[in-house]
Amino acid sequence: MRDVVEQLQRLGMSGYEAKAYITLVGSGQPLNGYEVAKRSGVPRSTVYETLGKLVAKGAAYEVRGAEDATDYLPLPPRSLLERMRREFDDSIESLQASLPTIVAPPEAHLIHNLKDAGALLARAEDVVAAARTDLFLSIWPEEMKRLSPLVRRAVGRGVDASVMHFGPAEDLVGHLYEHRFSTPDVIMENLGCRLLVVAADRREALIGGFLGGSAWGVYTEDPAVVLMAVEYIRHDIALQIIADRVGHESLREFWTSDPEFTRLRAGRGRPAALLRAAGCPAPELPAG
Repeated sequence: MRDVVEQLQRLGMSGYEAKAYITLVGSGQPLNGYEVAKRSGVPRSTVYETLGKLVAKGAAYEVRGAEDATDYLPLPPRSLLERMRREFDDSIESLQASLPTIVAPPEAHLIHNLKDAGALLARAEDVVAAARTDLFLSIWPEEMKRLSPLVRRAVGRGVDASVMHFGPAEDLVGHLYEHRFSTPDVIMENLGCRLLVVAADRREALIGGFLGGSAWGVYTEDPAVVLMAVEYIRHDIALQIIADRVGHESLREFWTSDPEFTRLRAGRGRPAALLRAAGCPAPELPAG
């Protein structure tokens, strides 16, 4: 019942209104104010005010009970939810027209930090849901479980989604490439955490890291950072395509023996130290 109360509160009911409505729905018959208060836990001093608000919202109806007393019947849940959906859609359409007219031009590109896994994933969902033309993701299975439905929905509305996925993918959504040239263990050793990069429409980007219950991240609309995020993913995908075409062993031999690649790989492991300094703890690598 607590979950239902919380969901109804999110849709605009007060806690007392939600409890009273649930009590009416669960009774199967009209109830008077005293009965609603007794069954719901709504104080008797406020139960009639609460029921009056439900009636005003159309979520309940007054009926004449025994001895000309006032009883209450709920609007059936299906009808209530359809009404809420219509009202919500109407509000969204109105705000889509009115809000842009009052937005002041930003004095600087938006950027903000994200301090925990919940906030980081919720902001990543915002970025994916807002995509209209293209979407780039560099992601691990743990985070893909959360974002996959929204990515699939984006693809369904015509967004060109390119996904660099570290490890086997359960949901082959969009243009998904599994990162097989370097194993996840090697990448974890080098980076120090599961890196998440999401960029939408070349307009906004989210970059963050996860390890266990810890997370850090940053959201930005800075064009330079967004460009770097997109190019990072594009080049990672390109390297994987090349490895698949020419053979992983051939590319690995070239990667480890060519002096220019050796020079570029000289800083291997430094990202892990830098990210840990930014708030991502040291990884726990498998023994051996």
